[in-house]
Amino acid sequence: MSKKEDSNFEELMSKLEEITNKLEKEQLPLDETVKLFEEGMKISKECNSKLEVAEKKITMLINDDDNIKEENFVTEE
Repeated sequence: MSKKEDSNFEELMSKLEEITNKLEKEQLPLDETVKLFEEGMKISKECNSKLEVAEKKITMLINDDDNIKEENFVTEE
């Protein structure tokens, strides 16, 4: 697994914020701008995926009226 895949949500958001600030504040060559934008989009998708997994876990916990337990589930990717 790559380091990017091991990153937690907060680390990914921090990296995304860095990229956004760079794109907004710096005069970058077009090639570098496109590269940063692509990286930001990948990170954004990974963050969204992590949020969807967390939402499914929370929903499963809330919907279990009898006792709170975590169930295994498969995410749609």
